[in-house]
Amino acid sequence: MTQPSIRLKRGEGRAFKAGGPWIYDNEIGEILGDPADGDVVAIQDYNGYPLGVGFLNRASTIAVRVLSRKADAVIDEAFLEARVRAAWQYRKDTVDTSSCRVIFGEADFLPGLVVDKFSDVLVVESLALGIDKLKSTILKLLVDVLAEDGISIRGIYERSDAKVRLKEGMERVKGFLSEPFDPVVEIVENGVRYQVDVAEGQKTGFFLDQKYNRLAIQPLAKGGRVLDCFTHTGAFALNAAKGGAREVLGVDASQLGVDQATRNAELNGMSDRVRFECHDVFELLPELEKKGEQFDLVILDPPAFTKSRASVKKAVTGYREINLRGLKLVKNGGYLATCSCSHFMTPELFTKTIGEAARDAHRRLRQVEYRTQSPDHPVLWGADQSLYLKFYIFQVVDDR
Repeated sequence: MTQPSIRLKRGEGRAFKAGGPWIYDNEIGEILGDPADGDVVAIQDYNGYPLGVGFLNRASTIAVRVLSRKADAVIDEAFLEARVRAAWQYRKDTVDTSSCRVIFGEADFLPGLVVDKFSDVLVVESLALGIDKLKSTILKLLVDVLAEDGISIRGIYERSDAKVRLKEGMERVKGFLSEPFDPVVEIVENGVRYQVDVAEGQKTGFFLDQKYNRLAIQPLAKGGRVLDCFTHTGAFALNAAKGGAREVLGVDASQLGVDQATRNAELNGMSDRVRFECHDVFELLPELEKKGEQFDLVILDPPAFTKSRASVKKAVTGYREINLRGLKLVKNGGYLATCSCSHFMTPELFTKTIGEAARDAHRRLRQVEYRTQSPDHPVLWGADQSLYLKFYIFQVVDDR
């Protein structure tokens, strides 16, 4: 029986042909056969030339998510096992795997699927209809592959509660995919202990993508006074204390986050040097400036100010404001660590925005380093959306 197919319009599919993982609905000329949404279809050029296979979903603007560029690829258990093994081997090669992102969607050629490992617990986020149908098979394979390295997974929790699922024609869901277990899991990262709530924490419970960026600020904090803005569960603040900071203030608009961060400080015996307070950062920074407060290190790790191209202009205003205010609080010779986790805030635009903030603040910057997300969140060239985290460390200098 002939496999159902989609055929591109003449001249369309340029991003896909350049390595992109998606084909949009307006690029498809016709659908051949009678595939159901979520089924695997062959991908053909306008003239019938085979280009690969992927998941179809007519309900989504992203009509096809590419699984393989091999026209004869068969998406069976052996195919999925090979993908899972490759993903795990890559993590073993590149990161501390005690807690890490094991599968990162399109960048691991399993589109729409995210799996994070927190110690002996897996948290899964499924964002595409096609991969959702294969989710249980992939998780079983992953548990088996981890067992080969002596890692016994005691539980799996699903956090497929992102709004983007609605765009795929799917309901938002969360809950246990294994026997129930205590969803508060203790992990250790960079020598710092955390309690991660995989059921109620943001996203999958903890932001693993900043692992090595947090480590990078440790030496800069030694002996200093540190301000950590948008602290969430206190990770940057606690890394600053680990690095030897004498005083750390972490602030967040969420009281739940502040409470978790406070518990994490207690867990690490750092409560004497680290305190957390609930504030709106945009309101707090000008107040600290008026008081004449100064810090040796200011950290800005805000949530994504934009999740679409339409709101980029407004986001630029927000990033410029917090960087301007943050820079004014850094002592001469001190350091600013600043980042954006929005894909739509491009590296070029983020860099330009920081430069404008520095000019407005009358501060001069010396770049220490530029970083992106941790290697367990790999950036796949050709798949622009896989690069989202931009992280700068600057020294604030006065050459007068």
